[in-house]
Amino acid sequence: MNSTNIPEVKLGIIAVSRDCFPIALSTQRRKNIVAAYGEGLYECPITVENELDMLKAVDDVNAAGCNALVVFLGNFGPETPETEIAQRFDGPCMFVAAAEGDGDMINGRGDAYCGMLNCSYNLGMRHLKGYIPEYPVGTAAELAEKMHEFVPIARAIIGLKNLKIITFGPVLRTFSPATPPSRACMSWGWRSRKIPSWTCWCPTRSTPATSASPPSAPTWPPRWARGAITRS
Repeated sequence: MNSTNIPEVKLGIIAVSRDCFPIALSTQRRKNIVAAYGEGLYECPITVENELDMLKAVDDVNAAGCNALVVFLGNFGPETPETEIAQRFDGPCMFVAAAEGDGDMINGRGDAYCGMLNCSYNLGMRHLKGYIPEYPVGTAAELAEKMHEFVPIARAIIGLKNLKIITFGPVLRTFSPATPPSRACMSWGWRSRKIPSWTCWCPTRSTPATSASPPSAPTWPPRWARGAITRS
């Protein structure tokens, strides 16, 4: 049986639109990006204007099996629903916006650049994490290229999220050369599951220590025993 530790990325795209702009502006620009990207991109048919649209769109990409997402501002965009996508979606999210001058604007402007500034500010206020490339505003071809660059980044994030580090023992508490991985994991705030022969460190699943843990197994203060990574 062949196995791999490299996760497969299924990328999806959700377009958002501020209700004072025609929704067709974001929808058509999203279709242009999908055409420029090629195969391997799931196009969510729901263009998000409000919170209800946001919930439907997230349900749609989840049902399609997406584990990474691009939130596309086809115009200024609704900063609350668009950033709540990152909060509701359990996977890495990238935020990009349409450039002006693509010949498909309403009254000569779409204001997606300004909306991108609002989006990044709103992500910070909500303490949400999203990937914003160095140049997040572009044409369909430019954004499609940036989305291809996002795929390996998303793969690394997904892989680290499900990472387990297995160290072998038991060893004496004073035998420090055999336990440096444990020290690093403890400093990151990871939890562990221990049996006499091995220790499994997991950043996202809280597993209490078993009664089989040997007295010589590494221990740490309660402030480190938290089920999430505490350092970025």
